[in-house]
Amino acid sequence: MTARIIDGKAAAAALRAQIGGEAARFRTATGRAPGLAVVLVGEDPASAVYVRSKGKATREAGMEGFEHRLPAAASQSELLALVDTLNADPAIDGILVQLPLPPHIDETTIITRIDPDKDVDGFSPVNAGRLALGFSGGLDGFVPCTPLGCLKLLQAELGDLSGKTAVVIGRSNIVGKPMALLLIGASCTVTVAHSRTKDLPDVVRQADIVVAAVGRPQMIAGDWLKPGATVIDVGINRTESGLVGDVDFASASAVAGAITPVPGGVGPMTIACLIRNTLVSAARREGFELEKNL
Repeated sequence: MTARIIDGKAAAAALRAQIGGEAARFRTATGRAPGLAVVLVGEDPASAVYVRSKGKATREAGMEGFEHRLPAAASQSELLALVDTLNADPAIDGILVQLPLPPHIDETTIITRIDPDKDVDGFSPVNAGRLALGFSGGLDGFVPCTPLGCLKLLQAELGDLSGKTAVVIGRSNIVGKPMALLLIGASCTVTVAHSRTKDLPDVVRQADIVVAAVGRPQMIAGDWLKPGATVIDVGINRTESGLVGDVDFASASAVAGAITPVPGGVGPMTIACLIRNTLVSAARREGFELEKNL
């Protein structure tokens, strides 16, 4: 068996084209473009790359991008003051504070300060609670962009997910937990596993769907998989040979029915879903009805 490659770049391009069309309608109806503010504290090279990518995607979708940079030595109170300013700015529909933050700044304090209705990253306790109560990222709240992108890839590949058995490997607040909740909302039977799960390969081998988000290079081997399983690899790990995922792609591709590559799988969808969330926020705030189910 040779797994089908789930092309995240193509899926993201299609989603971004839809977003661009809806953003143009929004601009015509309201006289303004949806606005996304991205805040970067310090000069972390990887974070700077992510911020540039998000800014480029925002502009390409016909939206306004507002980039705010603070020095690494900026105080927590300075960052909180900036967040308060963005919360109050009517031109800003989405606020993203790029993580990680310098160690002297408490991430939870900052995330909690962001207006939940502008929290397009979906990290705030309010949005986490909305998702846990069964909302799915529509007008009720925002889902973190990476798991939302994963769900869209799965639905495009498999259609209705009802009754599928899914294993999510990883339990982070950013990916693992919200991913599990989204799959539960799609009527899957879900197991959340992690590096300390006993007999982890046997657990994974029961799954129709495997979402790997554990942060260990090539940890999930092909012989861990149920033949024909759909594998979503969230991991991005830098090794001497380049970027690799949490799944051993070569061996997994011989067993899985479909699999995302790294890079070119989940990553592009994460950015597309950030832009999607910003458009949804703008539409909600202006009472504008989107035509497409993004």
